[in-house]
Amino acid sequence: MSFKRIIPCLDVAKGRVVKGTRFLQLKDAGDPVELAEYYNKEGADELVFLDIAATNENRTTMLEMVRKVAEKVTIPFIVGGGIRSLEDIRNVLAAGADKVGLGTVAVENPTFICEAAQQFDRKCLVAAIDVRQVGEKKWEVVTHGGRKFTGIDALAWAGEVERLGVGEILLTSMDRDGTKDGYDLELTKAVKESVAIPVIASGGAGKKEHLWEGAVLANADGLLAASIFHFGETTIPEVKKYLRERNVKVWM
Repeated sequence: MSFKRIIPCLDVAKGRVVKGTRFLQLKDAGDPVELAEYYNKEGADELVFLDIAATNENRTTMLEMVRKVAEKVTIPFIVGGGIRSLEDIRNVLAAGADKVGLGTVAVENPTFICEAAQQFDRKCLVAAIDVRQVGEKKWEVVTHGGRKFTGIDALAWAGEVERLGVGEILLTSMDRDGTKDGYDLELTKAVKESVAIPVIASGGAGKKEHLWEGAVLANADGLLAASIFHFGETTIPEVKKYLRERNVKVWM
């Protein structure tokens, strides 16, 4: 088993970290820069910064916020939300991000991934795939915070974005997001088995056991969580200790 990454997620709206259920009923969870600095010190392996309102508000990512986060962290961090052009990617990376999440733009214009892969290292391109279950062992790609169904099969899309040139997949079950019911293990395992690039499990982590399930039962490379860290239900050191005691390889 490869080393697993523990990844806190900062969903940002109106300059604050928020957390809700399926991106609705949002509660304030703190200042993005302060939380980023805290998780960096806590031993997070990576950080995800999602400007969750950018696409719906038809604007680009908040670059100044990205710069401030970059000044406070030494770990890699992914920035997503509002990316529409190669210039947007360039600006986000120049502001200090290590990777860029491509969601709606990739679905609406798949060739954009090819263009990005030609200009940037594919390791810095992450396909942010949001899905909802539409049948037994069948999931559909959704956009705009899970509100818009696309008709695209999630497993087929995972294979396509790998072929087009992304280096990683951030896979979010919108059915599980914020519910604390655990990752969609069947979905995560299916996507993981369909591609050769790393897959980050997202949506539903509510306790330490869920991260173990994501690592062992679904074989996810990265384990993303938000609420359990933001609201002090557990800490990154506690999660890593729990996993280590159960023979899951995690970074110190």
